[in-house]
Order: sequence, then C-alpha cells, then structure tokens
Amino acid sequence: MSISRPLGNFWEVDSKSSFKALALATFNLQYQKNSVYRSFCDLINRNPSDVSAIEEIPHLPISFFKSKQVVSFDDELRNYFSSSATTGVVPSKHFYRNLTDYSISFTHGFENIYGKISDYVFLALLPSYMERKGSSLIFMVDEMIKKSNSAVSGFYLDNFEDLAQQIELLEARGQKTILLGVSFALLEFTQHHQFNLKNTIVMETGGMKGRRKEMTRAELHQILREGFGCKKIHSEYGMTELFSQAYSKGDGIFECPPWMRVSVRENQDPFQSLPLGHTGGLNIIDLANKDSCAFIATEDLGKVHANNKFEVLGRFDHSEIRGCNLMVV
Repeated sequence: MSISRPLGNFWEVDSKSSFKALALATFNLQYQKNSVYRSFCDLINRNPSDVSAIEEIPHLPISFFKSKQVVSFDDELRNYFSSSATTGVVPSKHFYRNLTDYSISFTHGFENIYGKISDYVFLALLPSYMERKGSSLIFMVDEMIKKSNSAVSGFYLDNFEDLAQQIELLEARGQKTILLGVSFALLEFTQHHQFNLKNTIVMETGGMKGRRKEMTRAELHQILREGFGCKKIHSEYGMTELFSQAYSKGDGIFECPPWMRVSVRENQDPFQSLPLGHTGGLNIIDLANKDSCAFIATEDLGKVHANNKFEVLGRFDHSEIRGCNLMVV
C-alpha cells in the first residue's frame, strides 16, 4: 500500500476536527514509516486499524530518543539536535531532514501568543546552550534574532555590563524587548544588576542542572521579579525531542499552539488517561514533529486545564533534570 504525507499543513489546524484528522493521518504515516514507533505500537498491540480517536494513539516514551533513531523518513541520517546531559548520561538525539517545519512551528507558535517577532528586540542569555553544539533552542533563538530585524538583538554570555546597558537603552526608548535566558544565568545577572522594567518581557527557559541549588519555580520567579522589577516572569516550555513550544505569561499555565496538545496519563499505568485537573505524566502530540514522532510520553509531571493549557509540576524521580523548563514547582 502506498503511503502519502499527512493531509494538510500543521500550521493550518484551527479546530478540534482538523486537529483530529491530521493527528490520525500522522499516526498512520508514522506507524508505517517509523520502525521504532511501529515496534512500540506492535508491542502494546495497537495499530491503525485499532485507532479511531486521538485518545487511542500510543505515545512513545521519550527515553527512546536516547537509544534509538526515531525517524519517519528514508533519507540518510546526517543532521540532529541533541539534548544537554550530565557526565555519563546519554543525550537524546532528534534527527531531522530539514528545518523548515521547525522554523514554521516556532515562528507561528511565538506569534500566536506574543504577536510579530519583528516588533521585538531579542536579548538572549543562554551561556550553557552556547557552550555546546546541536541545541535546538540556540537555533530557534538565533532565527528569532534574525527575524527581529534589529541590529541590537543578539546573544550574551557573561558580559553582564553590556547587557544591562542595552536593556536600559531599550527601556528608555520604550522598545518592546524580550530577555530570554536560562534560569541560572538570569539569577546571576540580577545579582549584579537591578532593574525596574516596563517594556521588557523576562522569559526563562528553565535549566539549573549542575549550576545552582534547585528551587521551585515560585521561588525562582519571586527572585527574578524582585531583581528585574517586573510583575510577571514568562516561561518557555520545549524540549529537544519536539518541534513546538508552549509559553506561560507568568502564572505557570502554559498555552499550546493549535497543532500541539497535552494530556495526562496515570503514573502507574502509562496507558490510562486522566481527566482535567489531575496530576500525572504529560503526553504531548506535536504535529510539527512529523518526520520524527509526533506522539511522545514525556518524563514531566503536570496537570492539563481547559482550552489547551497545562502546567508543569516537576519530573519523575528517576528522570535526569535537563533542558527547557525543568524547574520543580
């Protein structure tokens, strides 16, 4: 039987029915083309003939990205993003054919929440990600810096004085700005400089591993609010294994783009879904991830709320703490 690409483009999803249609088509394709995912589905006795609803689609444990090549294409494997990992821990690898879908996803996803990228100046404080190769976050932020069309957008490492001066200049001009940073670097920055921000969004991406004592997100945000003199600290939720991101505007509740859905599974029974408001493992459908696996069982704990929103409450005890937005609440 010949297999075609899923019908429609993920960024055109605009209703529950269009999401369902594309999700089922993507599942059918990835079952046929992705040998790792198909083997997992066969192991639990679930194939396309058994699936007629989104809730019936199996979610691949995210740990498979550490030991397997999770791909839904036949091209030679050359390019991949890799996760950060502590010494002795195997990083995840997300192979891709090209980055067109990723670029469309993070561009539309951001603008769906915040408006046009070109309206902002982007200042990136991401030293831990700049220190290694293969970061999907660095690629995304670099593209956003370019799309901002601003000569003052850029990356900063430990040059806090230059960054502070730039923020003050932009504030004085009334320029809409996003300061996006890894948590430990934002904390260190506020130890050297204090602000009273009016036009700058401070957005943390998580990431405290091995750098500072772990703290709850509430504790982190309280310190950052005081240091930056702002009412809210925004957050970005993403991971190496996905092609889409969710954003929180400061209340700890993340909003997904229309082509991304989050559900919750029972901790002791990974094939049992839980209703809204219950705590469990987060399962993610990311329809932009069509060349890898769009259906992933993460190692994050959380709750799902109405209107395609969710919150992250921590990690499974056996999980390494890594990557984007892995603070414990």
